Amino acid sequence: MKKILFAGVLLFAGIVFADDAKNEWHNTVLTDATIEKVQAAKFEYKKCVGDEMQKSSYQDQDSRKATDAIMKQCESILAKMRVVYTEAKVPEVISDRHLKQIRMQTTREALQGMMFSEASRKAGK
Repeated sequence: MKKILFAGVLLFAGIVFADDAKNEWHNTVLTDATIEKVQAAKFEYKKCVGDEMQKSSYQDQDSRKATDAIMKQCESILAKMRVVYTEAKVPEVISDRHLKQIRMQTTREALQGMMFSEASRKAGK
């Protein structure tokens, strides 16, 4: 009786853990070249946002509207990172999550900078 119970537990444990290695994506799959491409695309995106923030046309707008316009201008550069992820066969869920995280962090930083700039302009008047 104990042998049958033990065999049943082993069979059940084998079924539970068998699917994990086949279907899950592990971050060690990315090569160093892919990681460098992602980092380069992220640098280009942040550089684009920084360059757009320096333009005088955004200085007269509300900081939230200006930040939204800046982020829309640089969205095409962020799409390059999606191409890198697609070529590396990263699942869409994971790449979308990472792109969303980068977009949100950069938007917060840009909004903070625009609000600071607007406040300093108003304080100087």
